[in-house]
Amino acid sequence: MTAFSKKTLVSVVAVAAATALALSGCSASSKYTGGDGVLKLGGVLPLTGALAFLSPPEIAGVELAIQDINDAGGVLGKPVEWSLEDSSDGDHPEVAPASATKLLDGGVDAIVGAAASGVTRLIIDQVTKAKTVQISMSNTAPDLSTWDDGGYYFRTAPSDLLQGAIVGNQVVADGHENVAIIYQQTPYGEGLEAKAKATIEAAGATIVSDLSFPEAETNFDTIVQKTVASGADSVLIISYDEFKKIAPALQKNNFPGKDMYLVDGNLANYSAEGFASYLEGAKGTLPGGKLDEAFKQRAADLYKANHNEDLTEFAYLAESYDAVILLALAAEQAGNDSGQAISENLQSVSTGGEAVTDYAAGLAAIKAGKDVDYNGFSGPIEFDENGDPTGASIGIYQYGKDGTSTLLDVVAGNSVE
Repeated sequence: MTAFSKKTLVSVVAVAAATALALSGCSASSKYTGGDGVLKLGGVLPLTGALAFLSPPEIAGVELAIQDINDAGGVLGKPVEWSLEDSSDGDHPEVAPASATKLLDGGVDAIVGAAASGVTRLIIDQVTKAKTVQISMSNTAPDLSTWDDGGYYFRTAPSDLLQGAIVGNQVVADGHENVAIIYQQTPYGEGLEAKAKATIEAAGATIVSDLSFPEAETNFDTIVQKTVASGADSVLIISYDEFKKIAPALQKNNFPGKDMYLVDGNLANYSAEGFASYLEGAKGTLPGGKLDEAFKQRAADLYKANHNEDLTEFAYLAESYDAVILLALAAEQAGNDSGQAISENLQSVSTGGEAVTDYAAGLAAIKAGKDVDYNGFSGPIEFDENGDPTGASIGIYQYGKDGTSTLLDVVAGNSVE
């Protein structure tokens, strides 16, 4: 796998072993152009906008991963560096490109983010054409699988081909026959709507209403009135923060809250909202399975220490953590921190080889000349040639009367079919 193993095989003079070892490190690095020996990561995450509720767990996951990496000795013997910039949302399309430019000008080797698929569309060409890796913890739009990114785009969240199928099946499994869909008119909303609709219809139910809205819409009176008038016995809501306007409108029109279905973009903690109790019985889906409680607590403790705020959301915490660990392992395996080196080693450190579940173990295995297969808190990951995790899980959640949701079940599946 490495230049070291090849050199040692042809080395016949014992006294030259130390020299061969030193040369192997040079050989691994010289395969790639660029790289200064320090892994520099930049974040383009939603500090503002409709997905701002997702940034605390994503930031917490990144920061915890960096702490674990640096505590284990860093990457290439040096601490990982981290810079964070705002992505905002699709309603403010000027923010993310400016942030990406700032990070690229600062010499980052990889960009973590964006959170939203639509925002990633604003920067993916800019980032990947600069031969810098972009890895998202929460992009789910199916068309990103085949984006012309030169092999520099990856994601640790599964495509909505999986989530759409699972939420659609859940709606029908719960006995609903006349389903309405309210969805955001963005790549994220359109991709998820298409898969969910196809799944619901294939299962024998009828889509009686299918209405879209622009991102950041604030008035849902007409859409909700049409949805209720359609005779729908359930409604699938594909949105971001707009759910805080949609739910009260449905409540006002006497639609049963228990017959609502949410997705990852709006499956949030609504305990502080006036409609919290209205959500009792509603269900939703979120990529990932049951989070390890000790892992959650470590992330919450670090976030509190770093930001003096409580961590109340945990969506994409694991996917964020795993994205950073994989970047670090790829750079370490390559012996180089350049974007090219990382991109060419990410698939390798996620598949085959010796299974490892933390960075310290992966680092030790790589230093011992072994190939590694990182299995993280979000699952086995296993990137395919498109940078997608081929195996993934979707959690099914249900809301209680306090406006918070609890995990009911975890469904595993293939994220690329």
